[in-house]
Amino acid sequence: MEVIYEDNHIIVVNKAPGEIVQGDKTGDEPLVETLKRWIKEKYAKPGNVFCGVVHRLDRPVGGLVVFAKTSKALERMNRLFRDGEVRKTYWAITRGIPREPSAELRHWLRSVEKTNKSYLSDEPREGAKEARLRYRQIGSTERYRLLEIELLTGRKHQIRAQLASIGCPVKGDLKYGDKRSNPDGSISLMARHIEFVHPVSGKPISLTAPVPDDNLWHALEDDAANRTADGATVAEPRAAEPRG
Repeated sequence: MEVIYEDNHIIVVNKAPGEIVQGDKTGDEPLVETLKRWIKEKYAKPGNVFCGVVHRLDRPVGGLVVFAKTSKALERMNRLFRDGEVRKTYWAITRGIPREPSAELRHWLRSVEKTNKSYLSDEPREGAKEARLRYRQIGSTERYRLLEIELLTGRKHQIRAQLASIGCPVKGDLKYGDKRSNPDGSISLMARHIEFVHPVSGKPISLTAPVPDDNLWHALEDDAANRTADGATVAEPRAAEPRG
């Protein structure tokens, strides 16, 4: 478990793909329980440890997850998320090439528990909620694109479903149309960056997670950094990703 930030009120963890944030029917230990044990051992705390779940990530997704260490912080962080005062940025690797290098996507999303899948429509429908995000292409190799996504609403499987709707399923995401799975069962989507005002101190918090230790991720990260240094606004294909 990689702790990115911690103080007396909140703790931010870089979740590994495959971990669950909160308990589910699988019975696997959720990250929140692992974190409680870690806090208890690190600070030799007697009795029960408080650790509140502020938000979640899908199981195959990695990246930043915020937890609250106090009830005051949990209440205030919940309010920040509810009021849209938390800026969340994701990175996704896709095989498909978006028609537009940057755009805002707007759909109505309906989640079906039986299939554990979300379905989109272009018009409002009964039981569907508005789903909005902005994306821009920031890096590329010969076969893949790196998209940076700003999530404007927080719906189940929203990024996965909306990117698939424009012909750009996330690499490894068989549920939403990719052709091949990733060897470790992950999908190539991560919660890369988060910004918010600290719920107690009022100080601005800005945190970034490292990309997975994977050749393709590193190649795309380097390409994005090079293009930023070059002042490029649209990412066109460069060299192929390294093998191995």
